[in-house]
Amino acid sequence: MTTMRGPTDRVLSTRTTSRVDGSPCRQERDSADTRPVVCLVCSSGGHFAELYRLQAAWCDFEPLWVTFDSHDTHSILRDQRMICAYGPTNRSLVNLARNAVLAWRVIVRERPVAVVSTGAGVAVPFLLVARLRRIGSIYIESLARVSDLSLSGRIAYHLAGEFLVQWPGLTERYPRTRYEGRVL
Repeated sequence: MTTMRGPTDRVLSTRTTSRVDGSPCRQERDSADTRPVVCLVCSSGGHFAELYRLQAAWCDFEPLWVTFDSHDTHSILRDQRMICAYGPTNRSLVNLARNAVLAWRVIVRERPVAVVSTGAGVAVPFLLVARLRRIGSIYIESLARVSDLSLSGRIAYHLAGEFLVQWPGLTERYPRTRYEGRVL
């Protein structure tokens, strides 16, 4: 763990040696960038691929990624700000708690205008903190979920301001969801 100071001089403890090549997981915000921050939260792999495909949606915002350290996220996001979340999150209460603390610190410090997530478990604490801080949030359920929501989706359904699904049939079963098409 190391302590890093940001532009507002608040202290944020972050892990700095967990990237696959040993480079820092957290990058400081460019002080010249005045665009509003959007916090993009997802697991690596397919969840990351789905969220990354939507990058045109946040071209007017400064993206701040919160995801797991992996070769794909590291290589694709090398020029973008990324904070490494704690994983695995599959039914791990310890990592849920660690990510809840991380979510609180990141959201309080960065003050994003929105939190957008494609899941999985790492999304839950960030959506909860966004709701508590009255920050807009969008959860996009995985394309793989055809007839029912995932575990994180069932929780996010009650936390997210907007809940998007990628199969029209899910809107009949879950009235708060909206179908806008498929990501992939």
